Amino acid sequence: MEFKLLIAGIALFFLSLLMKRWRPTDTSTRGKKIYNEIYEWVETGWSAVLLAAFLMYFFIQAFKIPSGSMRSTLLEGDHLFVNKFVYGFHMPLSGGVRKWPLRKVQRGDIIIFQCPPEGLSLTEREKKIKKDFIKRCAAVGGDMVQIKDKQLIVNGTPVNEPYAQFVDENVYPPLQFFSSSEQYQRSWESGKFANLSPDMIRDNFGPIIVPPGHYFALGDNRDRSFDSRFWGPVPDNLLKGRALLLYWPLSRFRIIR
Repeated sequence: MEFKLLIAGIALFFLSLLMKRWRPTDTSTRGKKIYNEIYEWVETGWSAVLLAAFLMYFFIQAFKIPSGSMRSTLLEGDHLFVNKFVYGFHMPLSGGVRKWPLRKVQRGDIIIFQCPPEGLSLTEREKKIKKDFIKRCAAVGGDMVQIKDKQLIVNGTPVNEPYAQFVDENVYPPLQFFSSSEQYQRSWESGKFANLSPDMIRDNFGPIIVPPGHYFALGDNRDRSFDSRFWGPVPDNLLKGRALLLYWPLSRFRIIR
C-alpha cells in the first residue's frame, strides 16, 4: 500500500512539473481558470500523497482485522492503527531491516507481520501473494515453548493468559511419529506442520526452541487460529509493527495493550 501511494505521489509530482513547463496556449479567462484549478489540485495532491506514504511507511498504518483468530480481543472487521516505529524504523529497500528501536518485541505484544511463505497456500505462493497477519507474541528468540493440554508453557513456566479463548472442549493428543526432538524442531521450523491436520498440533505442541531473531506467534482464539504452531516462527524481518489503537467501531474504541 505504501509503495502504491509513493508511486502515485511521484507520478503527480512529475505531472505538476509538466503542467508548469507547458502551459496551455488558451489565453481566455475560462481556460486560465480551469488550468489553474487543475494545477493546484495536482500540486496539492502529490504533496499530500507523498506525506501519507511517508507516514504509513515509517510511523502509522491502518489495519483491518481479517479473521476471528484474535477473538475476543479483536473481532473481524475491527479497524486499528499500527505503530510501525516502536520496534525500529524500516529502512527502504533493505529487506525488512529496522533501525533505532524504542524497545524490543516483548512476550504478550500484539504484533502485525507479513505472513511467512509457509503460512500461504500453494496457490498464493505461486501467485506471489503477500498478506499480513496479526497475532500475539507468545515467545521470543531463545525461548523454549510447549503446549500441554492447551496450556502454554514458556521456559518451563505455565503462562497466565486471561486473553486466551478456547471454544472447543476436546483436547487432542500430541504427535507421536517423530523419532527425536531434533527432527520435531526441524520439521516445525520448516513449516511442515502447516500440512497436517490442526487436531494433531493444536492442543499439544513441542517442546521447541524459538530460533534467534524469530518470534512465536499465537492467536488469542487459540482453538481457531492458524499460527506459529503450524507454519513455524516469524522472522524478525517480516515484522511490521505493534497494534496501537482500535478506532472503529467507536463502541470498541480503545488503546490496545
